[in-house]
Amino acid sequence: MPVTLPVTISRIDRQKMNVTKEIQRINSQEIERNISASASWHAQYKDSPYVFVANVPFDLTEGDLIAVFSQYGEILDIQLARDKSTGQSKGFAFLKYEDQRSTVLAVDNLNNIQLLGRTIRVDHASAETKDGRRRTGMNAAPQSIKDEGKSSDSDSEDEDEFADKFDPDDPMRDYLIKKLKKEKKKAKKRAKKEKKEKKSNR
Repeated sequence: MPVTLPVTISRIDRQKMNVTKEIQRINSQEIERNISASASWHAQYKDSPYVFVANVPFDLTEGDLIAVFSQYGEILDIQLARDKSTGQSKGFAFLKYEDQRSTVLAVDNLNNIQLLGRTIRVDHASAETKDGRRRTGMNAAPQSIKDEGKSSDSDSEDEDEFADKFDPDDPMRDYLIKKLKKEKKKAKKRAKKEKKEKKSNR
């Protein structure tokens, strides 16, 4: 008699699975009942071209996600959540399509698919963050030609410092390095300002 090992699934994993299955269930019911686009549950997001992607494999880069999701439309913006100190993916992202209709296709076709052994969740997302600000991410559009070739010695040193943090084939690599350089410059300015304030307070 074969021995079966108990499979333990965490409460959070069960919730993720339930959400992806619920989206599938609603979609199939709408197809069966021939619900019109205006009456569909998708219609409440008609003003938002964003989708939320959860349970993203940690090895995937912004470029990988663009490759997967661009089959349903042009992606203008991507924000893959990363740890501020390590730059590692947190496993979820927001993507902005050029056309809101692409979000419907992405949610209907990519929700609950297997990506590198993980079942991803794809859902609509509001165009605003929880605190009411307009959602912004990283521009997925190609870098302008005029920005190319401009780098000082200190910039190239910073680039060397950050270069090994990102995959050389990642199309977002240059943007991410530039973002880290800006953050480093801001941190240096803050440190100088604090140093001056300490001196003046003596």
